Amino acid sequence: MTRAVRRLPSHPSSGDTRRSRAAFTVGAGIFFSRVSGLIRSVLMASFFGASGLMDVWIAATKIPNVIQNLLGEGTLSASVIPVYSEFLEEGREEDAGRFAGAVLGILMMVAGCAALLGVLLAPVFVQLAFSLWDPDKQALTTIVVQILFPMTAVLVVSAWALAILNSHRRFLVSYMAPVAWNGVIIMTLVTVGFGLGWSGRDLLVAAAWGALGGGILQLTVQLPHVVRLLKHFRLSLDRSVSGVGEAIRSFVPVVTARGAVNIGSLLDVIVAGLLVEGAVAVLGWAQILYLLPISLFGMSIAASELPELSRQRKAPAGEVAVQVSAALERIHFLLVPSMAAFLLLGDVFIGGLYQRGEFLPTDTPVVYAVLAAYAFGLLASSGSRVLSSAFYAMRDTRTPARMAYLRVSVSLAVGISLMFPLDRFTSGDLHYGAMGLALGASVAAWLEYALLRRRLRRALGPHGPARSVRGKILGATAIAALAAGGAKWMLGSNVPRHEGMVAGLLGDSVPWLVQPALAASTAFIFGVVYLTVTSRLGVGAPLRQLLGWRPNSPDSL
Repeated sequence: MTRAVRRLPSHPSSGDTRRSRAAFTVGAGIFFSRVSGLIRSVLMASFFGASGLMDVWIAATKIPNVIQNLLGEGTLSASVIPVYSEFLEEGREEDAGRFAGAVLGILMMVAGCAALLGVLLAPVFVQLAFSLWDPDKQALTTIVVQILFPMTAVLVVSAWALAILNSHRRFLVSYMAPVAWNGVIIMTLVTVGFGLGWSGRDLLVAAAWGALGGGILQLTVQLPHVVRLLKHFRLSLDRSVSGVGEAIRSFVPVVTARGAVNIGSLLDVIVAGLLVEGAVAVLGWAQILYLLPISLFGMSIAASELPELSRQRKAPAGEVAVQVSAALERIHFLLVPSMAAFLLLGDVFIGGLYQRGEFLPTDTPVVYAVLAAYAFGLLASSGSRVLSSAFYAMRDTRTPARMAYLRVSVSLAVGISLMFPLDRFTSGDLHYGAMGLALGASVAAWLEYALLRRRLRRALGPHGPARSVRGKILGATAIAALAAGGAKWMLGSNVPRHEGMVAGLLGDSVPWLVQPALAASTAFIFGVVYLTVTSRLGVGAPLRQLLGWRPNSPDSL
């Protein structure tokens, strides 16, 4: 690709502004969803900590979640949005409506059958997967799994609604809908846990029923908006409807790719179940924070790019490369500081969010170690989502699938080899073995990212974040890390013993405020310094650039 292709005007085009605003809207929706998810997690940590009960919750939610992810959001977006968006772009509204109806009918049948099988086979699967757990723990896991499988079928239909809304560029509703799901669980925990005084096994089962009710409410929130957009809609199982065959052909390799990733995630939980009690819970607590920036930034950018790239299927390769480069620059701008913040301040964040009730001070270092190991792969995991969206838009679903198989294999091989040696180290009743699985995931994420970049370079030519911009982002991150590290030390890093400036200001009368105050203070300092320095370096005012981002330099990797 010539240098002329990479030279862009200083002002964003309407298409680029639309993309960036879409990414911002998706990010805003996911932000509110994740905030509600964090509130749910704080309550769960207070009631269950890193105990065997939390092992049950993490394992029980992971099993049906595999089916949900196979048939749900990411898979449907990759296979349905390109076809449906193309119908809309060409003005073929009748074909679009019939296509949406056929996809929904087929999806409801498949999801319903999968949920029924999940309920019936749960006792056998749990016993096989977690054979080292005691019978009572296995029985409780089976009950929660059987409650959650019907929820999975409902959320798969919710993912269909999301795909339709995204194709019409209605991002906010679809990505804020999970607030309803989290909200019902939160209300259940507050009402039953605090109000009625339930605890332990009974409270965990109540939370599972709350999750089922929340899934139904999430779909209910989306449906009115979807109904207003659909024209010529007719529910069917007709595979001969225009576009359905292509969607199914795309669906199969995407499912296998997603299947590899999600089965790999499930295998991580199963392998962690071989370790001491609490290892599965530790993995789950670390993943909640690790996935937060991926969801807020990686998913928002990838989700907003897919419909637009799909509309440019026949555009010159150079134009597509420019858009992919712009997306990767946004990923770097947002994920490089996120990675540094987790590595430097992860213990503060974990303490501020979780360390109360049943979540002990000795649990924090173990969860922090696992989070730090995951953080090394944060940039690669988010970048791979954008690269996969580019392949999906070009109707190439096989390349991301092959890379996903490799990623899972490497992740498990490295993770298992490191897991048992690290499990010799302890903090309180917890061991560090889960850190090995997180390190394996990070190594595999970077391998996948590198291979996807190389394959996409063959298709589009040179692309990627500009060297000059990447250098400025790294420099700003380093300065922000120094400022936040100094603040962490000065305000009092030994929070559990109430030492330091924050503890002195708040006093011993409100010790539960010390950890959250320290977390908020250091995060605020890190963010303000980073945004200020990047703006001074010419990377730009972040909010304005997110609404109209352009590559800042013609130089690319």
